[in-house]
Amino acid sequence: MKKEGLQRYHTIWGLLFLGWFVSYVDRVATGPIITYMIENEVSFFADVANPHGIGGLIGSLFFAGFMLMQFPGGYFGDRFGYRAIIILSIVWAGIATLLTGLVGGLVAFILFRILLGLGEGVFYSNDRSYIAYHTPPEKVGLGMGVALTGLSVGLTAGTLGVPYLITVAEPFMGEGAWRFPFFVTGTITLIIALLLFKYMKPKNDSSASVDLTSPGIKAQFGKGLLYMSMYSAVFLVIVMGIYYFSVKLGLSSIAIAVILVALCPLLILYLYTTKKSEIKPLIANKNLFLLYLFFIPIMWHLWFYGFWSVSIVKDFGGGALMAAALIASFNGLAGIIGFPLGGKISDIVANRPNGRRNVLAVLTAVLTVTIFIFAVYVMMGNNNPIVMSVILFVSGLFFFALQPVAHALASDLTPEKSRGSMFGMLNLIGEIGAVLSPVVSGVIRDNTGSWGLPLLLDGALMAVGLVLVLAISSKAVRKNVVSLA
Repeated sequence: MKKEGLQRYHTIWGLLFLGWFVSYVDRVATGPIITYMIENEVSFFADVANPHGIGGLIGSLFFAGFMLMQFPGGYFGDRFGYRAIIILSIVWAGIATLLTGLVGGLVAFILFRILLGLGEGVFYSNDRSYIAYHTPPEKVGLGMGVALTGLSVGLTAGTLGVPYLITVAEPFMGEGAWRFPFFVTGTITLIIALLLFKYMKPKNDSSASVDLTSPGIKAQFGKGLLYMSMYSAVFLVIVMGIYYFSVKLGLSSIAIAVILVALCPLLILYLYTTKKSEIKPLIANKNLFLLYLFFIPIMWHLWFYGFWSVSIVKDFGGGALMAAALIASFNGLAGIIGFPLGGKISDIVANRPNGRRNVLAVLTAVLTVTIFIFAVYVMMGNNNPIVMSVILFVSGLFFFALQPVAHALASDLTPEKSRGSMFGMLNLIGEIGAVLSPVVSGVIRDNTGSWGLPLLLDGALMAVGLVLVLAISSKAVRKNVVSLA
């Protein structure tokens, strides 16, 4: 068989890999930086009674903005072009990250983290849709896995690189060394945005019949930016307003997070009443809705580890900040193998009865077991760095492998012109887990003095996710996969 050689869609996978990389470096930086600020009692974390709760709340506020832009982001992509929204998202993220390094107080820090969430919130649904449009159907799962590998590399680079950058900056920036990673990562993000703008264009093939109005081809940057800005301004006022009045009323961090989560069903209700013909098919499809709910524990797990993994390892005897970061990084590092492997397996079983659903169920089951193994190991007082690294790596392997399987399954169940909106809805609901995870876990840690109970809660939620996967109708999945093949 003749080898295919490098194709345009391979270039698109690689460039979106870079997009995921910088997106995750920018957002994961908050966790290690806050851990450093808590440990050293610097800036607005000096003399704070409940530092992990406040640190987790900052993460939750970021994800509130991120959550609210999920469906609008997919809708913008369907209207103005996936590529335009992807590039605008990366530019927005780079600017917000740079500005975070300039702030002087807690409120300003929170504001720019929310702005980062609003900008990055439009990336996911358009990335998934752009790959699905430009990739041969039999390779969609692999393409989604390859691009998502950037998430893993970014997660690892942020977990390891941010503490290193702080250490490098301490001699010349002193207590302000926490700012330095934001300057470095923000600059890198803007450079990547320029590369995406220059090279991530659809193939110009005049001999093929191409629909220039398709969201996979068109790129209306001006309208995309206008609508992103308008929606972001409204959501920023809402999220900051909730934070401000909740603090004035003396509400707890968890209460604030719950109020933020309530924005999700309210937004869905608003979208349903204003765009019923477009929204109803995405909500009424039972299998899609089960996948939406499944992603709540997935996002909980991702950002429980992504936000607090360094602190968890450090508290259980994992050594100083850099040593703990090295151990924690093995979880994210596993995605370099897990993402493309999961995508490849997903493509192999796509047309088999129960194919993608069964693979998703097996991966979720094994992941659940490894979460409990890690929890029991550290709670029993064990802290061997090699053993912790191995458990975290194996757990991460299954966690990251299941995601492209779930994404490809969701894509199978959705018409082409609605994929952006569908992925937006999926992540809108899934981000409930991301909003709650950092703050709930942090508050439990402050109240119990240990990360043990948050680890057990993480495993229990993943077990619920397994039940949701098993409830997907194999008959409906098989019918959709065959009809789209």
